[in-house]
Parts: sequence; structure tokens; C-alpha cells
Amino acid sequence: MTTPTSTPTTTPPNPLSKKLLHHLTRPTTLTKPQLHQILAKIILHNLHPNPTITISFIKASAHLNLLHLSLLFFHHHFHRPHVLISNHLIRALSHSPSPLPSLSVFSKVHTFSFPTNNYTYPFILKSLSDLRLLKQGQSVHTHLIKTGHFGDLYVQNSILNLYSSCGEMGDCEKVFDEMSVKDAVSWTVMVSGNRCLGRFGEALAYFTRMQFHGVLPNHVTMVNALAACAGAGELDMGVWIHDYVRKQGWELDVILGTSLVDMYGKCGRIDIGVDVFLSMVERNVYTWNSLIGGLALAKNGEEAVRWFFRMDDEGIKPDSVSVICVLCACSHSGLVDMGRWIFQMVVSGKYGFSLGIKHYGCMIDLLGRAGLLEEAVETVERMPFEANVVIWVSLLSACRAHGDLDLSVLTARKLVELEPERGAYYALLSNLYAKMGRWSDVMEVRKAMRERSLKKDLDSSITEMEPARMIGYG
Repeated sequence: MTTPTSTPTTTPPNPLSKKLLHHLTRPTTLTKPQLHQILAKIILHNLHPNPTITISFIKASAHLNLLHLSLLFFHHHFHRPHVLISNHLIRALSHSPSPLPSLSVFSKVHTFSFPTNNYTYPFILKSLSDLRLLKQGQSVHTHLIKTGHFGDLYVQNSILNLYSSCGEMGDCEKVFDEMSVKDAVSWTVMVSGNRCLGRFGEALAYFTRMQFHGVLPNHVTMVNALAACAGAGELDMGVWIHDYVRKQGWELDVILGTSLVDMYGKCGRIDIGVDVFLSMVERNVYTWNSLIGGLALAKNGEEAVRWFFRMDDEGIKPDSVSVICVLCACSHSGLVDMGRWIFQMVVSGKYGFSLGIKHYGCMIDLLGRAGLLEEAVETVERMPFEANVVIWVSLLSACRAHGDLDLSVLTARKLVELEPERGAYYALLSNLYAKMGRWSDVMEVRKAMRERSLKKDLDSSITEMEPARMIGYG
């Protein structure tokens, strides 16, 4: 999220300060031992009250991944630090891989009533958003209202991002509706937050309202709107976004291009997705995965396999998702031998990662669809994982499709064991027993359902148990 910046005003530096600043402002040539030496000189000569010196030290320590030095420096040598020093340290920590220590800095600032301003809060709220610390964020929100800092747009957007990151879209919408001014960031947070919760319709509604209010979208807005289009199958809106990008003359960078490929693949127009893919100057593994996944959804297995191997040939190493996508493509197209071969290449270590339960699920689905039920069961038995509901549903669907009642009963019983409170599995098991004429077993199952007060709910459950949706891409 974009935050404002400010420049400190300080007295002219003395010769030692100039020398230290010369080194601190060139962090690419600075070594870690040198930074330790500089810190010692700053403390020895009492230079730390100078914001320029201290802020430069914080920036250099961030560059060298030594922010813990700045943190210790702050806690042990600052009794009432300049607001710019506090802000820069919180900012540096909030952008680090471990933003949690920024909370201790803010806590000290808050506890001892150190000076704060509107620049302080977006940084600490970013940390709270990244850490999903809702309660602490709500406390900051209350503090902002009490101290009169909440009217700032950057602060309001940071609060929106906090609630959105924590999945609290109700609170997010309340804040949004109360804002007198909303910019592209405000609207984008609403689109993104709803999209992340799978509320694709709501995300696109905010995107549409954004246009009506005359707020121009940015790249982040478009990426999130395209993801919502992909989730909702809203091809027309996705095409409109693509046209907008072209008319604005935006560069089709790797993120935006990948989003378009993904949207076209999931909306059933992978042919356009291929054109977008070929027009991209830069592609990464996610771009390739979107293309292969789209071909899998289109049940174009041979093309998916071709692009999978071309990906490897062009120096983009397939990852775990790449293999899931291509195995799903093989499954939908009946490419059993190819699926086996790719599966074995992963086993052999060719791609540098181990098979996960989703890979096994794809392979079991592939074998099951092809009617190779015994091999599918053997694959389940030799998995290094405990088979989950998705695996057993996939196998059950295959057994029923190929009329193997005995295996169908076996898998249905496994599902009952795994989810004993779901009535659909009991109803399915009862129906299978009825087809086999095992009426005493039918009565036992129905008795178990009555004892647990379970409903049959069979039709909706079978729709939910479509294995391709649960195992595969997207």
C-alpha cells in the first residue's frame, strides 16, 4: 500500500557525521562488520539524536538484514526519539520478512507518549495486517479516532487493508462507507478483500461502482478484478478489462499478463489465453501454470502436455502446481501412460520436489477415470499419506462410474469413517447396499442415521463431490 514520505530537517553535520553518512548512504559497498563499527562510533560520540544519522543507519541495517541492531539501538539509547526516527524504524520493520518487532517499537512510542503523526500509523497497520492481528488493529483504530488521526486518507486505507487482510469485510465496508474521500487504493482494497474471500460477485460490484465514481483503476485493481472474473466465470467483464488495458497502452507485465491468461483459461476461452501468453515478453512459472491449467480445464490434454515439456525446455522449471495441472489434463483426456510417466519423473527427483497428496489425488483420479480401479486402490495404499476425503471421493466416483459395487461400498464406508456426521455418505452407502440386495446392511445404515439425526441430502452432496473440482487446478 502506498504511504507518504517526509524529509527530516537537521543541523549541518560535523566532519565525523559526514564521514559516517558517506558510508551509510552507500549500503551496497558497506559490510556487516563495518556497520557494527559505525554503530559503536555513533554511540561513543553521542550522534544518535541526529535524525539524519540514525535514519541512515536504520536504512543501512535494513539493506544488510541487520535490523535487530537498529531495534536494540532504539530500545537502549532513545529516551524520547524524534518522530522521524520512530517512523523510519517501524517502516523498515514493517517491510521486513519479520514485521513483529515493529509492534514493540510502536508499543514503546504509545506507552511513553512519544510524538506520533499520520506517517506513524500506516506502517504499524501494515505490520498488523501482515500478521493478521485483528484485536491489536482494532485497538489502533480506536486510538486513531480518539487522537484525531483517523481523517487522513492513508490511515483510512491502512485500516481498510487491516480489516480486509483479516477477512472482516463487514467492518471494512463500514469504514469504507464512512470515508468522505476514496482513491484507487480504497476501491482496490474492497475488490481484493472480497475476491480473497471468494465473494467474486461483490468484488466485481465494487469494481463496477469504482468506474461509476470516476476513479481510475491501477494495475493492482485490474489484477484483482481479473481474479474475480476468473472465479465467477465472468468472461464479458474480463474481456472489458483486457480492452481497457489495451486502450490505455499499459505494458502487459508478467503479473497482469498472467492474470489475463488465468482468467481466459477459467472462463473457457483458453484460445485467447494462448494468444495473450505468446504476446508476453516476460513469463514466469505462474504464467505457464495458468496456461497449462487452462488447457486442462478445456480438456485439451495433449496440448497441455506439449506446453508442459516446452516449459522445461525453455528453462522454466515446473513446480508442484505445474505437475498438478498437467496430471489433471492427462486425467480429463485419458492420457494414462503420459500421466504415469510424468508422475514417475517427479518420484525420480527430476523436478526437485516430493509428491504431495494432491499429486496422488490427480493420479488416482486419472487411473479411476480410465477404469484401472485396482491400480488406483494400490496407489492409495502405497501413499505416504493418510488418504483424505478428496481421495476417497475420487475413487468412489470412479468405482460407481465403472459399476464396481464392491469397491464402491469399500470407499463409501471409508467416507463414513472420515466424516461420520455427513448424512450424504450414509445415504450413498445405503443405496449401494440396496443395489446389492444386502437389506440387513441397509437397515443398519438407516439405524445409524436415525441415531445421529442425519438427513439424506444425497443429491446436493453428489454435486459437491465432483472430484475434479476438489483435486485439480483452480
